[in-house]
Amino acid sequence: MNRFIPLTALALLLAGPVYAQQNDMADVEIRTERLAPGIAVLFGRGGNIGVSHGADGTVLIDDQYAPLTGRIQTAITDLGADPVRFLINTHWHGDHTGGNENFGESGALIMAHDNVRIRLIEGMDRGEGRLVEPAPDSALPIITYHDGITLHLNGDTVQILHMHNGHTDGDSIVHWENANVIHMGDLFFNGRTFPFIDRQSGGSVQGLVQAASRALDMADDETRIIPGHGPIASRADLLAYRDMLVAITSQVQSAIDAGRSLEEIQAMDIPADYDLEGGFISGEQFLGFVHDSLTDPNAMAHSHGGADHGPDHDDGDDMH
Repeated sequence: MNRFIPLTALALLLAGPVYAQQNDMADVEIRTERLAPGIAVLFGRGGNIGVSHGADGTVLIDDQYAPLTGRIQTAITDLGADPVRFLINTHWHGDHTGGNENFGESGALIMAHDNVRIRLIEGMDRGEGRLVEPAPDSALPIITYHDGITLHLNGDTVQILHMHNGHTDGDSIVHWENANVIHMGDLFFNGRTFPFIDRQSGGSVQGLVQAASRALDMADDETRIIPGHGPIASRADLLAYRDMLVAITSQVQSAIDAGRSLEEIQAMDIPADYDLEGGFISGEQFLGFVHDSLTDPNAMAHSHGGADHGPDHDDGDDMH
């Protein structure tokens, strides 16, 4: 994976907590967009944050970087919401879990997929000096699940569903059934960049496609979809994203079948039809992820739980 991502960009993406501690992010403003009664999204720097609030307490979906916790709490208060009672991590990356320690120490109950807890406990050596340190105990999910969990809070049924080996091996989709809102975490990058697939954390393009298809089955034309990065999306936006993944994957597979090397496939400029060049992940880098997913699918078996599951990241946010 490392050969496809510029070192500076990779450091910001994957060493999020370390970077955040070295930068107070004084210039970051938290912007709020209300999506439905009692449900909003917060944009800042890092993954988009979902908020549900009501009589049963405040539920937060992801929490960006530690230095932003105070500003996130202020935005929650401005919504008329109580302090965070429940915190759900859509996956383990630092731009989505960097505030866990702060919220955990404030009493929030953190929940996530089994693999999120495992990866936070272990940390990761990304190579070339990029070390993600193990998280402290207060930052760890207290409740974990294998396939998913259902919450009955604030007058809604909230389905949290694990999506196998997509952006990582621990991704979850959060679906408010009554409000018709879906938070997809980094399984969905809405515009501006091709998606990042963390192969070292068990991600695959096959899993991204299946997650997008699963969310499309849950959505209708009125659904509001919160991507991990980018502006709020519609079902049509997610459909276009899924179709792009399918089309590029199909062309890469055909080129592989024809005996072409990765370098030859990248020279074909397959992503040129999608106006996303210049984003955090370039078309060339994304082709590398797709090629790796198709030629080395067994790599997912080395991810936590991957052998059992198999394959089934101006709007005010930061694209790393």
